[in-house]
Amino acid sequence: MTTSPYTSQSAFDGSRMRVLLLVDLHEGAQQQFLDAYEQMRDRVASIPGHLGDQVCQSVENPSQWVITSEWETAPPYLAWVNSDDHLETVRPLQSCVKELRSMRFGIVRETGVDRPRSGALQSAPREGDGVIRHALTFTVKPGSESKVAEILAGYAPPESRVDATTRLRRTTLFMHGNRVVRTVEVEGDLTAALRHVSRQPEVRAVEEAINPYLEQDRDLTDPESARTFFIRAAMPPVHHVARGGPEPGDLRREALYYPAKPGCGMALARLLARQDEAAAADPASPVHRSTVFQREDIVVRLIDVQGDPETDPVMALGIQGPRKAAVLARLMDGEALGVTGPLTGARDANRLLAHAGMALITDRRAAQS
Repeated sequence: MTTSPYTSQSAFDGSRMRVLLLVDLHEGAQQQFLDAYEQMRDRVASIPGHLGDQVCQSVENPSQWVITSEWETAPPYLAWVNSDDHLETVRPLQSCVKELRSMRFGIVRETGVDRPRSGALQSAPREGDGVIRHALTFTVKPGSESKVAEILAGYAPPESRVDATTRLRRTTLFMHGNRVVRTVEVEGDLTAALRHVSRQPEVRAVEEAINPYLEQDRDLTDPESARTFFIRAAMPPVHHVARGGPEPGDLRREALYYPAKPGCGMALARLLARQDEAAAADPASPVHRSTVFQREDIVVRLIDVQGDPETDPVMALGIQGPRKAAVLARLMDGEALGVTGPLTGARDANRLLAHAGMALITDRRAAQS
């Protein structure tokens, strides 16, 4: 369980979670939507960690619905929602839906409880910085890496202002071998920002330009194909920690790629989250802020760090302490980083981290951010 005062977001605090799915249906699709929900409800109810759900229809607008679900903790929900099984389970709903928005909440307080509930409450409200972080990851065909990097580095940035309350603050792209990771920072409404970006001509042009090089085929003119691609590419942030105070002027942004052994992605992300909390509490640590993104067995750590990259290599920003480093080595997939042989100890962790640094392709900030 994470309790650091520097943490503004965490999937690892042990608290129950409430998920709201806001749905706007196509005209006349209400019964079709309800029938599709009935088909999937038993499958969802069998997911470990799922406590129950409700489907509700607006009393003012019959086309507006809300599906709420409650989960013992965040990790089982994230494992489910990021799986191909989830994508197939909810597919019958998609033909009914005009617009959909998902919102996730940690439960802090509750009233009217007359029986014990599974899971704990979030111990205290968190304070954030008003920024929402999001990431996408995908792979390109081996041999096309340099061409893809050229395309991704050369496009014109979209307009940063989305509306009166939403703004794109920063977009950063990294590559590790043939894997691309794009991180986005948004003030305001993430859904509105992502929709805004997808409609920009310069962004659509670069997405079309990289299409021939993607390992996973997609057709951006087909809404179903595009939706499936971006759902599978999404990497949710599972932990964010920041030291706070004035931002140092010599910060640089780094990303590290941590491929996990099968089934170990969440455990690896939790280990990194605890490490980042310890770093935030240590005045001598170079880490100013860090976000851990995780999807299945892919973990990426985005860090803003002080210091000279020549004297403070990325591998020095890894796990502190031989026991934790040994755990890291056991959780990571060395072959995915080009490191062969059995990996069990702290020295092996350093070998892995020496190969984990991602190459920065572009880092773009909005004015006055």
